[in-house]
Amino acid sequence: MAEPTKNAIEMVGTALEMEEKGKSFYDEALSKCDNVFGKDIFSKLRSDEDVHIERIKEIYKSLTEGKGWTDIWKSRDVDETGLRDIFRKLAKNHGKQIDMSTDDIDALKVGMDFEQKSVEFYEKHLEIAEDDQEKEFVRKMVEEERGHYSALADMKFYIDNPEAWFEEKGRSLLDGA
Repeated sequence: MAEPTKNAIEMVGTALEMEEKGKSFYDEALSKCDNVFGKDIFSKLRSDEDVHIERIKEIYKSLTEGKGWTDIWKSRDVDETGLRDIFRKLAKNHGKQIDMSTDDIDALKVGMDFEQKSVEFYEKHLEIAEDDQEKEFVRKMVEEERGHYSALADMKFYIDNPEAWFEEKGRSLLDGA
């Protein structure tokens, strides 16, 4: 087992701060959102941030205690079907009719920006990561943050242009493809 690098410890510390800010943002967005599907999405994203926070705390503890990278973080998993299920329910129950407030739409935009910055942060660290387990962790975080971004972008696309959304994506969600 390799000694944890200063870069790895700093990355994990920064990642923890980012994920905690993300959870706070989704908490606030959830408390202000009037739309049931916006609430579902913000709630799911907040839950995913909880998983990320717990993973990162476990890694941070191991690294700062000099134990190096472990794979214990793998026991904390994000339910990747949850966001797709929200869209299936949305499309099935509301079709092309959904109303969201300007504040809810702004929250989607802020969330998209936040998730994109998270992806960029992890991708940048992936370039300098040295340990194989570190690389695996960072790749997983990139994948999950991209999924969050994609869900928010899909929701915004749906709200902005429901007809185009249904033409492009709705049919496959409704048939389960």
